[in-house]
Amino acid sequence: MESVKIDTLQGKSLLGKDLVRQQVNPKQDSLQIANYLSTLSTYKSNPMNADFIIWLGRRQAYLGDYKAAIGIFSEGILKFPEDARFYRHRGHRFISTRKLDKAILDLSKAAILIKNSDDVIEPDGIPNRLNTPVSTLHTNIWYHLGLAYYLQDDLENALTAFQECLLVSKNDDMVVATSHWLYMILRQMNKNDDAKNILIPIHEGMNIIENMAYYRLLLFYKEILSEDQLISNDSLGETEAIRYGLGNWYAYNDNTEYARVIFEQLIEQGNWAGFGYIAAEAYLSRIK
Repeated sequence: MESVKIDTLQGKSLLGKDLVRQQVNPKQDSLQIANYLSTLSTYKSNPMNADFIIWLGRRQAYLGDYKAAIGIFSEGILKFPEDARFYRHRGHRFISTRKLDKAILDLSKAAILIKNSDDVIEPDGIPNRLNTPVSTLHTNIWYHLGLAYYLQDDLENALTAFQECLLVSKNDDMVVATSHWLYMILRQMNKNDDAKNILIPIHEGMNIIENMAYYRLLLFYKEILSEDQLISNDSLGETEAIRYGLGNWYAYNDNTEYARVIFEQLIEQGNWAGFGYIAAEAYLSRIK
């Protein structure tokens, strides 16, 4: 197990608190440990293989060691400076560790590198229930770039990035994930008519494989689901995405006090690596 020892301190939250990852549990994390060790062995067989480097970084991140993953992706950038995938993945983990300026630099670089290139499916490291990847290199770059801008409250640039993401979203999962952030951004910008237009293509019966929380939130925004229905499932009600989306809905509907309560509960109980958790941090840090 020495090969998977993790630095417990991964950074500081946007509220100035330590981001702590517990050491891996040999029983609970056995599959991720096995995958990591196998990927490490493959990487050692050929450290100049770009795919091997990427997967080593991804497997390291799945174990919660984002700092180590950033180092691996940085190695990949030194070896393959024109490969957008390394900037995409390092940018993602800069978001995880709250280094938002660095995330924006990396993801903006990735967006430049993919210009005029064909999109490709990104294989999943942790497969969904149908073992069907739903995101691509292009969607992931624009999505994470939009998120990084959003977390900095740069709504104009966040809007542009998510609009680009929607243009290259080819399945219902990516459509609902991207539309969710677009709707929230437009509401916060007081562009309510544009926000309503985002909801027009959203309907019951969409083919959602993994982004069910975002889908349910959109149905809630569209008044197809009530708040009770939105949070009726305990597992859904506990997800960072649902809780952040609901809190944010209260915020832009002029109930900022209840939004604050929801966000504080999310920070107390949630997973600090979740995007909704980070967004709640960003909100609370601004109102402080």
